[in-house]
Amino acid sequence: MIHPTALVDPAARLADDVEVGPFSVIGADVEIGPGSQIGPHVVVKGPTVLGARTRIFQFASVGEDCQDKKYAGEPTRLVMGDDNVIREGVTLHRGTAQDRGETTIGSRNLFMAYAHVGHDCVIGSDCILANQVTLAGHVKLGDFAILGGLSAVHQFCHFGTHAMAGGGSIITKDTPAFVMINGNPAEARGLNLVGLKRRGFSREALNALSESYKLVYRQGLTVEQALAEIRRRYELPEVDTFIASIEVATRGITR
Repeated sequence: MIHPTALVDPAARLADDVEVGPFSVIGADVEIGPGSQIGPHVVVKGPTVLGARTRIFQFASVGEDCQDKKYAGEPTRLVMGDDNVIREGVTLHRGTAQDRGETTIGSRNLFMAYAHVGHDCVIGSDCILANQVTLAGHVKLGDFAILGGLSAVHQFCHFGTHAMAGGGSIITKDTPAFVMINGNPAEARGLNLVGLKRRGFSREALNALSESYKLVYRQGLTVEQALAEIRRRYELPEVDTFIASIEVATRGITR
């Protein structure tokens, strides 16, 4: 299953059925789960853990030293869940000792061609990063986040669960859960209603989220006033998620 031209360090731990394509390099301290396919001309450097059924296409670089100038060779990590797809030219960097020491990625994510994930990022599951999306260091993405092609996210930004960014967005603030943004700089454009309907959100939840969005963005209230009113009106887990995504914002929310 390993092409004769591939270089696999003896200290790497690969499941028995892992495929490694021609001219790929798998370093020490790399663990790759069962059912994974590593294409040609791929570099995986450790310490890195890749879950089951990972699929990596040609010219991707996974687990390389980060580009932070403070990084001094500390043994930081990249840890990924199962069923992730990493397309051509994607770069996924490990963490730094100054933060978590780990870049963490969930399961079932799609990283399209030339996407970049910087050091210490935390990415949930079922996310899509379209072509050439760039995440600076310390970025956090919730589950089911979607970033359109050529979007860029400033360091330390939070991007909420089920949120969506249109192509070419420049994101310098935190994006609440379920919100759709676009532009340079990115601005809130409404709820990601099409995505929420496709994922089976109830009519009650959609109505409550729509009204909650209006209270935050369209009623001229302060954020604190809007959240207090939302709490008074609704007791739904989806609304709680929306509120929590605003309360954890450290850079201010996208307006």
